[in-house]
Amino acid sequence: MSSEKIISELKNKQFKPVYWLEGEEPYYIDEIAQYAEQHILPESEASFNLSVYYGRDVQWAELVNACKRYPMFADRQVVILKEAQFMKDIQMLENYITNPLASTVLVVCYKDKKLDGKTKFAKLVKQKCELVSTKRMYDNQLPAWTSQMLQKHGLTASQKTILLLVDHIGNDLSRLQNEVEKLAINLNGRKSITEDDIEKYIGVSKEYNTFELQDAFAKKNYLKAIRINEYFASNPKVAPIQVTLASLYNFFSKAYMVFGVGSNDEKNIVAQIGVNPYFVKDYLQATKNYGQQGIEGILLLIHDYNLKSVGIGTPPISDSELMKELIVKAMSV
Repeated sequence: MSSEKIISELKNKQFKPVYWLEGEEPYYIDEIAQYAEQHILPESEASFNLSVYYGRDVQWAELVNACKRYPMFADRQVVILKEAQFMKDIQMLENYITNPLASTVLVVCYKDKKLDGKTKFAKLVKQKCELVSTKRMYDNQLPAWTSQMLQKHGLTASQKTILLLVDHIGNDLSRLQNEVEKLAINLNGRKSITEDDIEKYIGVSKEYNTFELQDAFAKKNYLKAIRINEYFASNPKVAPIQVTLASLYNFFSKAYMVFGVGSNDEKNIVAQIGVNPYFVKDYLQATKNYGQQGIEGILLLIHDYNLKSVGIGTPPISDSELMKELIVKAMSV
């Protein structure tokens, strides 16, 4: 079941005895747990009937005893187990999960992994609990997710602005949400986020970033690529070389896939290789400027320089010099 559906049911006072929240994406686990902690019980009841435990600190017997208590001056109590993945003998909850107390809402937050589905305990959890199993969001899903987050805050932004934000933050939904909320506060009522706002409040240069570097490579704009590399050299935390190389490898890998489509129709390319429509023109520009063999050569170069960036096969050399060498060699293809 999705986090949205569970929160909707909680809002409508439709409670299940046990919620088991597991998986690689902590954002949705935290979202449900936070709602359960702050909104299931009114403030007047929470002081007696809300218990929060942490897997590192609590013993299974203590948790079960808490779950078996009856609520005080209320219809129900809420028990939340955070960081459940660190709890010893968590499978000892089996008896309680089999026969939970109807007046207790137990929320188990089992982050960063999932139970082994072959075990008896995992099968019991699937059968008896309201189970939420989360996965890390793919990078190509992040722009759409961020756009929806902006809409929830009544904000709008261009596709490039959203991509700048996503590229800087990466696959961290909680941090993306925090940055959107920070922007909402700093805009002072304005509803449209610009690239200048991202630069001012998030710290991402609108001129010197990995997207502009990709654009420079696609167009074989040597001077622009060198200027961006110099900026990165002066601001090493902005774009570490391994992150930059990974971004370039991803870009040229997608450009290489265009050759397999057999068409320059942008909608067809988007449909067949699943890329962001915003970048299709850049992929086509790269295929035109380098050709299939040229892009193969660039991918090999990036792999080679990734090894050099960690000291394999090269004497000590600065990251900026390595990137400069790569720029020169790649644009000579």
